[in-house]
Amino acid sequence: MKKKNTKPGDYRRDLRREIMGVFEKSPEKQLNHKQIASALGIKDTGLRTLILEILNEGVTNDLLKEPERGKFTLARASRKTIEGTIQITKFKRGFVSVIGFKEDVEIRTGATGFALNGDTVEIEMSNRGRRLEGRVLKVISRGRKEYVGLLKLVRDVYVVVPSDQKLQVEFIIDKNDLNGAKVGDKVTVKLGQWDHPDQHPHGSIAKVLGRAGEHQVEMHAIMAEYDLPIEFPEEVTQAAADISEVITEEEIKKRRDFRKILTVTIDPYDAKDFDDALSYQLMDNGLYEVGIHIADVSHYVNLTSTIETEGYARATSVYLVDRTIPMLPEHLSNFLCSLRPNEDKLCFSAVFEMTENGEIKSEWYGRTIIHSDRRFTYEEAQDIIETGKGDHADAIIHMDKLAKTLRAERFKKGAIDFNTEEVKFKLDERGKPIGVTVKKMKDSNQLIEEFMLLANRKVAEFIGKAKAQQAAKPFVYRIHDLPNEDKLEQLRTFVKHLGYKLPKPTDSNSTGVIRSLMDKVAGQGEEDIIKQMAIRTMAKAEYSTRNIGHYGLAFEYYTHFTSPIRRYPDVMVHRLLQHYLDGGKPVNEADYDMKCKHSSAMEKRAAEAERASIKYKQVEYMMDHIGGIFEGIVSGLARWGMYVEVGATKSEGLVQIKSIKGDEYEFDADKYIIYGARTRSEYGLGDKVMIKVISGDLQQRSLDYELVE
Repeated sequence: MKKKNTKPGDYRRDLRREIMGVFEKSPEKQLNHKQIASALGIKDTGLRTLILEILNEGVTNDLLKEPERGKFTLARASRKTIEGTIQITKFKRGFVSVIGFKEDVEIRTGATGFALNGDTVEIEMSNRGRRLEGRVLKVISRGRKEYVGLLKLVRDVYVVVPSDQKLQVEFIIDKNDLNGAKVGDKVTVKLGQWDHPDQHPHGSIAKVLGRAGEHQVEMHAIMAEYDLPIEFPEEVTQAAADISEVITEEEIKKRRDFRKILTVTIDPYDAKDFDDALSYQLMDNGLYEVGIHIADVSHYVNLTSTIETEGYARATSVYLVDRTIPMLPEHLSNFLCSLRPNEDKLCFSAVFEMTENGEIKSEWYGRTIIHSDRRFTYEEAQDIIETGKGDHADAIIHMDKLAKTLRAERFKKGAIDFNTEEVKFKLDERGKPIGVTVKKMKDSNQLIEEFMLLANRKVAEFIGKAKAQQAAKPFVYRIHDLPNEDKLEQLRTFVKHLGYKLPKPTDSNSTGVIRSLMDKVAGQGEEDIIKQMAIRTMAKAEYSTRNIGHYGLAFEYYTHFTSPIRRYPDVMVHRLLQHYLDGGKPVNEADYDMKCKHSSAMEKRAAEAERASIKYKQVEYMMDHIGGIFEGIVSGLARWGMYVEVGATKSEGLVQIKSIKGDEYEFDADKYIIYGARTRSEYGLGDKVMIKVISGDLQQRSLDYELVE
């Protein structure tokens, strides 16, 4: 076995698979790490040490036993069981995420037992070739306290049909457990008696949310579905209101004063909180100073306060189509910590002196006080960039030039452009969608993005890079692992049908495959769909105290420093940065690692809620266009049909295979096409088609389309 040229993530995973394969071939033998290395043809001393680490990890995870010191064998005698969190697809397959495992354990259909999506489960594991497979033995804890759905009456039996299609059950409700709910209400349900996995569980209605289809009810239902809070506890709101807005002279003396330096904010037109600002000035030494100023949330939020407890629990703000559910109470997020124009504000800042070409000559980090001179919307800043006219035009134009230089350098080093189109709805007073627009990133958006990326990267480098004769300090990183080789192969097959050739993914080229693909599709009609498919092949970015770099951004060090109003990890980063600036000792890494895992989980949950609200409004909008004909692009294929995304609204719907006229159509999984048995006509991913809107289901957030000539 040759040493693989890849980062620890994928390589460690593949080596562990091969080690387990050796044990599977000799299940009764006791083997030491040298025997394993010999069986795999490994002579490298460093790799032999890694093998020993993986063997010890196997004992910790109950995959292996160590009957004698240094000798290992399969743990079959005690049954290979392990805990993890299960995600169940709408097709009833499960995938269990296990701490310490780089890939999920697959649970085949029928082997999920009494588990529901998001539960913590105990599974029995086995190796199936290169795959880990398992079955659920028991549910350790439920992922949700309550489940959201629609109350129906089916053959004189009350049932609640969950909104989440990944919940493959309907809850049977006794009439004595209705809690005042009526048929057609959106409700939350507590799980009750469940006798057999093939039967539906019983439940009781915990709360009536209101009539299904009403805007407020549906938005609240989405928050409840993902177990996200809608309002702040009264004591938290009051604690925020009690914080003084007065900035004392004593506090000002502790900070670097930027109030006389030109400072601006650039945000969406409907933004209510402004957590970042840019200052700009030409220095006497001929360099340009750009300050990235971030609201100093940690100054106002004490570690022992109720605001801190609530902020950590939420971990992130949630953005639905019509509202923001903030991480912090409004008095903080929209007032005290919002960098509003013409007001003195306390910040934590990263300040850089740079050349005309964006080369950084000096950097400084610390607490500041600023005074924003002007609040720009993205549209106003874009107009200045395009016309060269407007308030502070020279500063805006030059910062845009510097941002473009930074951006070009970033892509030169291998960063991937994954910016996709964003759907925005125009809602009437009842919350009904009456218009939809698809927005793209422009220069003004990228101006802000590049300077935020710069601050995040440099702060991570400042703390993360080990100084001479000093170990790296524990810190909070934003990490992004290498793409999975198997998923890259699926992407390669996908784009082949669109006319793009990619090299076969290997350990040595995995870092460049996606980047080269993005270069090839830039500006093409199928660019957005290929970007979406590429994103699906990627590992998810997350927070961790163990830095492995950020693959997508091509940064060796990266963190989140720039949005503490809406992200808890940024608050942690501010506190840690100040702690180390003050000469503090290394912190307890385990405490921060736990907080990183919680923040990553809450970020994922908030993103799912946001997507659910967008999907709901897309379906609602398209249901007003039943019979309408739209151009779309084939975005997914399956044995039951093809999914088509309408370009004008980004609304995805299903064209059932049996509804396609003119032939008997079948799905070819190997070629990943739908083809006509007689005519041999084909439909593949990325094909442009015309569809008619046939129907929609708001509760399931799904659309049905039909192909038209």
